[in-house]
Amino acid sequence: MNMLDRYIARTLLAAVGLTMAVLLMLGFLFTFIGEQSSVGTGHYGMIQALSYSAMTLPQFALEAFPAGALIGALLGIGILARSHELTVMRVSGMSKLRLSVAVLFSAAIIIAVAMVIGEFLAQPLGQLADQHKAFERYANVSFAGGGGAWIRSGDTILEVHGLSSSAEFAGMMVFKLTPDNRLASVARAARANPVGPTSWRLLDYAESSIGRDSVSSRNLPQQLLVTSAGSNLLRFAVARPAQLALHTLYQAIVYLRHNNLAAEPYLIAFWGRIARMAGILAALLFALPFGFGSMRSATLSGRTTLGLTLGVIYFFMQRLVESGAQVYRVDPLLLAWVPTGLLAIAAVILIWRIR
Repeated sequence: MNMLDRYIARTLLAAVGLTMAVLLMLGFLFTFIGEQSSVGTGHYGMIQALSYSAMTLPQFALEAFPAGALIGALLGIGILARSHELTVMRVSGMSKLRLSVAVLFSAAIIIAVAMVIGEFLAQPLGQLADQHKAFERYANVSFAGGGGAWIRSGDTILEVHGLSSSAEFAGMMVFKLTPDNRLASVARAARANPVGPTSWRLLDYAESSIGRDSVSSRNLPQQLLVTSAGSNLLRFAVARPAQLALHTLYQAIVYLRHNNLAAEPYLIAFWGRIARMAGILAALLFALPFGFGSMRSATLSGRTTLGLTLGVIYFFMQRLVESGAQVYRVDPLLLAWVPTGLLAIAAVILIWRIR
């Protein structure tokens, strides 16, 4: 790595860092505004909302990195282009491949930072933020268990299996106690759908009631459960696949497949995360051709607008294909790479056309 490589990397990283700082400020502001509807419930106040918004920033950064890298790279390449430094590099014999390698070095550093955030910060801080929010809003409900999947509300104890989609849980166990803490009944539901802040519709419901000298059972297609541990609280207690670190997702996929259980939501989250990391590489390569030709003299506002537009399109395409993989049962490995693949193909074509 020579001095020119370091100079290019320093310029691009500074532009991407500035862009990410702006995006994080906007993300913090939007999250804080969104939390205003929860302020005033229980002990959840403005300070708690500020704390929640700050602790969810790593997860937001993880999702915003490809768009931030694209906008920042366009700005950084623009700085090099407007000062004619890229032209001088090309005239002095620096090939398109050599320039691409220098840009990829910058992308590797950004990916390393994103991986550290995703593996060590986003998941624990996001879960901590959700649990603190639940503690403040539902002061009369207690949590237990390493993953927070066991919840007690009065004489009812719930064990949540996990989210199978954004609007349904993959299963739930319901334990009811007598006033003297004796087990009164045990029930299991194959699926659970929220129907209100304190109500759940339990599907394929089976319950066993335990008496002094006998046990009676009943099976129902569905059963309504009313509890203070409502849908909002249970969503805080169970981490969504998109919030998990890659190593946690991999372990979950191996476990689910070993036990012949559905692993599609975790597969979609796993490959979607990897595709977004690869999207950072594609974004920086895509920005390189805009330092040559007619785009070389584009204004800062023009590059910002272009980067923002393309970043938003990429972000929503990624969300769209991840949702489509769940709805239409499409292979997640194939579909997760569609936005990144399109961006990479466009980058290769534009670089090939550089003269």
